[in-house]
Amino acid sequence: MPFELIVGAWVATGLTLLIFTFLYRDNPLFKLAEHLYVGVSVGYIIVKTYDTVIVHLVVKPIVENGEVALLIPVAIGMLMLARYVPKAAWMSRYAFALIVGMGAGLAIPRTISSFILKQIEDTVRPLLSLTGTDGITFSMDVLNPSSNLNAIIILLGVSSVLFYFFFSIEHSGVGKAVARTGIIFLMISFGAAFGYTVMARMSLLIGRLTDLIEFSDASYGRPTIWLLILIVGALFMLARRRTDHPPDSQ
Repeated sequence: MPFELIVGAWVATGLTLLIFTFLYRDNPLFKLAEHLYVGVSVGYIIVKTYDTVIVHLVVKPIVENGEVALLIPVAIGMLMLARYVPKAAWMSRYAFALIVGMGAGLAIPRTISSFILKQIEDTVRPLLSLTGTDGITFSMDVLNPSSNLNAIIILLGVSSVLFYFFFSIEHSGVGKAVARTGIIFLMISFGAAFGYTVMARMSLLIGRLTDLIEFSDASYGRPTIWLLILIVGALFMLARRRTDHPPDSQ
């Protein structure tokens, strides 16, 4: 077993177990792992940004290819640093205004295309299909997103949800039934989104537990077992210390 893999297994196991100590209570061991995670993440982002943006997108094109036009975005980016100089802070507003304006101009058309036009396209999909000599057909395949049954479900869902947020008409009688149908579609949507989030977190948990089981092997030096004993002992000592020296009630 390579030495690098053994060290990586011990570090990964230790940090994972330190994070899991939060299940007991908020403690200094968890704070240590949390600060390490945040610090390493920020350091990685800074180094990666420097290497990707400054070196490969600015320095090399200007020095090697002579792309002098890149000095314009560099100057705009430098204006943002004027924020830290009180007397020249007003200069940073031009850079922020340009970035926010360009960001909004690029994001708004994509958002409209993805969320509004695409939804309209799916809503006005034909409810029946013409298949040449076979005449009119109706597809009942729910697994096919373009089936006629799914087109009816999407039409009912969009219409009922829009009617639920239409407050100019009292929700009574038939309108109440339509609004209730919109609520059902909204709850299904929120439930699916929540379930997807939970499953994603469960996937991360399964990955961590799989690594802990794998690193309990003797080829890695059994870091899971030894570090678990060490961390449990540290938590016991911290609990005893808190009992012996209770915090002030003031």
